Amino acid sequence: MTFSALTILVLGLIAVVFMAVGLWAYSTANRLDRLHVRSDKSWQALDAALARRSVVVRAVALGSMASEPERSQRLTILADNAERADREDREIVENALSGALSSIDIETLRPQLVAELADAEARVLIARRFHNDAVRDTLAIRSRPLVRILHLGGTAPLPTYFEITERAKPSAATGLTLDSNRTSSRVVLLDETGKVLLMQGHDPMVPEVSFWFTIGGGVLAGETLRAAAVREIAEETGKVADPDELRGPMWRRVAVFPFNGELIRSEELFFALQVPHFEPSQSGFTEVERHAITGHRWCDAEEIGKLNEAGETVYPYDLADLLDEARAVIAKGVQPEVRSIR
Repeated sequence: MTFSALTILVLGLIAVVFMAVGLWAYSTANRLDRLHVRSDKSWQALDAALARRSVVVRAVALGSMASEPERSQRLTILADNAERADREDREIVENALSGALSSIDIETLRPQLVAELADAEARVLIARRFHNDAVRDTLAIRSRPLVRILHLGGTAPLPTYFEITERAKPSAATGLTLDSNRTSSRVVLLDETGKVLLMQGHDPMVPEVSFWFTIGGGVLAGETLRAAAVREIAEETGKVADPDELRGPMWRRVAVFPFNGELIRSEELFFALQVPHFEPSQSGFTEVERHAITGHRWCDAEEIGKLNEAGETVYPYDLADLLDEARAVIAKGVQPEVRSIR
């Protein structure tokens, strides 16, 4: 029995297709496995943060026993319920505990208890943010039709978001400082190949969770956005930039996040700047940056995607899709209109 050249070609193409699909399926299954591990670990971290909050709440209840015995007893019961609750009931009981904490007058508490409660609340906020980021990334892949058809997620249950009430006035409820007027100047610093310089860091209070972000930081009193951007470039990379070469601001992002025991509401304005590729220096780091920034990397869109998939979130969220826009802003050489991003 003989085969024609066309038949051999067709069979070869089919084999190549099957091999490509197999490699994709294997790669996706491995990626999902890592994402499931990330989701599990992020839930464990959140569970530990919530448990620690319950312990602190009991201490707060004990501290207010003499002045408010009824409220003290209610706080103790809610903290006990939160620790014993199953996963499916956890949101309900934790939100009940959050509501009770909102009514506490921190002026009646000892300063040490106020600090411990603020720390516990900050850790819950951070852990919840990273858990929900992990869930989002896992569900994004699990929801793809081909992934569902091929059962690449295996028998692992779908992870679920954890929603917990956040205080409208966190500073009054927990002692966390909320700076509602903080403005940050950030820079999408690109080299000649189009790669962006990202810094790797973590909250000094949560060193086990790392993430990536663009160059930049808070604007000082009396400082312009452009001057702040140039200063931050010099501090975080050692590069002296010409403020006239900056393009922007082009994007605006508002974020609320806890950092180093402080709850921050930051309005971030993004500039774009292209420079020749260079190796950043840490010599200009501030004291906080020396503790919070642990590395750097020049990344293209694909590499940013891989960081997100590996569980190391990149901020802003859609930076991989925004790089082309930043490059276009630089190429046009004109100041763009500011638009909002995530």
